[in-house]
Amino acid sequence: MNPIANQLAVFLKNYLPFSILSDLEMLTVATHIKVIHLEKNQTLFRINDLLHDSFYVVAHGVINLSVISDAEETFLNKCTSGDVFGLRPFFAKNNYMMTAKAREECLVYAIPIATFRPFVAQNSEVLNFLLESFATNSTNPGDLETKGKLLSDNVILGNQQSDIHLFQSLVYSKTPLVCSPSASIKQVAQLMTDNVLDSVLVLHANFPIGIVTDTDMRTKVATGRFSIDVPVEKIMSSPVITVPENVSLAESQLLLLKHNVSHLCVTQDGTDKTAIRGIIREHDLILAQASNPGVLIKEIKRSQDVVSLKLVRSKLTELIQTSIVKNIPLSHVANISAEITTALLKRSIELAILDLGSPPARFAWISTGSQARKEQLLFTDSDNILVFDDVAEENFRDVKEYFIRLSKKTLSFLEYIGYPACDYQHNSSNIIWSKSLTDWLKQYTNWIKNPGENSNEINAIFFDLTFVYGEPKFEETVSDAVFQLTFKNKLFFDFLGNDTLRKPPALSFFKKYIVEESGSNKDKFDIKNRVQMALVDGARLFILHHNIRGISNTYMRFKQLAMVDVKNSELFLNCAEAFIVVSRIRTIEGLKNDSTGQFVVLDELSKADKEKLKNALQSCKDLEDLIKDTFQLTKFS
Repeated sequence: MNPIANQLAVFLKNYLPFSILSDLEMLTVATHIKVIHLEKNQTLFRINDLLHDSFYVVAHGVINLSVISDAEETFLNKCTSGDVFGLRPFFAKNNYMMTAKAREECLVYAIPIATFRPFVAQNSEVLNFLLESFATNSTNPGDLETKGKLLSDNVILGNQQSDIHLFQSLVYSKTPLVCSPSASIKQVAQLMTDNVLDSVLVLHANFPIGIVTDTDMRTKVATGRFSIDVPVEKIMSSPVITVPENVSLAESQLLLLKHNVSHLCVTQDGTDKTAIRGIIREHDLILAQASNPGVLIKEIKRSQDVVSLKLVRSKLTELIQTSIVKNIPLSHVANISAEITTALLKRSIELAILDLGSPPARFAWISTGSQARKEQLLFTDSDNILVFDDVAEENFRDVKEYFIRLSKKTLSFLEYIGYPACDYQHNSSNIIWSKSLTDWLKQYTNWIKNPGENSNEINAIFFDLTFVYGEPKFEETVSDAVFQLTFKNKLFFDFLGNDTLRKPPALSFFKKYIVEESGSNKDKFDIKNRVQMALVDGARLFILHHNIRGISNTYMRFKQLAMVDVKNSELFLNCAEAFIVVSRIRTIEGLKNDSTGQFVVLDELSKADKEKLKNALQSCKDLEDLIKDTFQLTKFS
């Protein structure tokens, strides 16, 4: 026995997915493991490197996972002993999307994909663990003591292409052709010809026992090996490979590869002992690529009217729903939703311009609020401002009138598509939010230098800015002014800090959830205003305080703050996780009730979600304490 391999096997058996394998299987894997020693700050792989032939487990030390976003390194997570990472070679063909670097001296085990792949194909628990790991970028939300830990290299930022479609449920034929084992080959061939399909499922007592395909007809019948008059059971492939109804593209690809087949039979519970629900062909996997974000964005760009755009918006809703069911990390889903939403915004503006004629001056359409933060998953409202070029005084009125008309038409398109205008008129169709560049710079200067004056006009969402369409330099100019004006501006941070602390409390003095006392949402909990917005506002406050530019998303803001403010790193990472937890609960509520998800029935939450919400509230409390301490504020100052 190889003593080193035995030691490796004993270590790995403490962690998933290796604990699922038998001792013999684990020893087989261990004999092929390569031990890698990394010095402090040494890189194992970086963004855009070619994929390795192994995935990795941390044996000792800490590996940091990071990406480059807006020319700055953004910390995503850290891998410690037992963490699995670098799984991209299992599921994707494109290069690495993040960097893995040793934070300190480390030992890492490299496990060859070729050695481990058979155990993935043979064990659904191992497959599910790796699929979840590839789809997430946080530690296992389950019990780390019993479930092990996993960390992904599948993060999606900015315009990077997403692999999210790999985890979507497939669309497949729900009405497969079927026959009995005694049907003749001739009858089955005629059935396939009449319906222009390439396969027939063979049933016995309504359960699938085999399948006949075009390939069987060519290789077994056309070659003369079998007569067309013999029963079809003589040429069928058996047993048929069965899968459950919610099987994903990635799972289907692996199963087709493992069994070297071209079809999968969908049954009620994924076994051949329950009724059939459909059939998946290799061609269905190709068509499934059409549901990925890149294809949807191309569809948006080709759209000639808002009716077509509305259809794409409905596909986005379906994508979000299936992603939630498949437990895709919400940070990934939100990023994809943001890319598609931005494409819908751009095309709506273009269609409005086609109606109104060319703009009389350069301009920038800038999203604010949840759209700017890339956090809009539901049919929530659209917040934005419009900045147009400084023009001659005699042309100013006509130019502004054009952009007001453009805004109104664009917002009417967006409302039809599924993005209603802001109830508080925080959008560019409101004359006060459509200004020249100079007027916007004056507006921000007044807000920041005199925050207590006309405070009814200032809203924190105007400090979340993301360029959408037009002249990008206008947004850059406004953002630069914001960071220059807020830098070490105590008066402004006193105001913004106090505004953040004014959020309505989530718990009463006796630590009971405070629910609505009247109206249509009576007895429901306002998860948006009492929890989510406290995290949003806190992240924005500290991003401005630390002068960190180019990051508008709340989750990524907390991640970046954890890198910048090491002393409070754990607090910020907890807030990042809390934001994901709260956003997921709200999204599920909204999808379930076709609403904004703002009000939640607490009794309907699972025990696990209640515990996560409780932890999120503690993170909010810790964040509130940090705000008070950092800016020397009280809740009543």
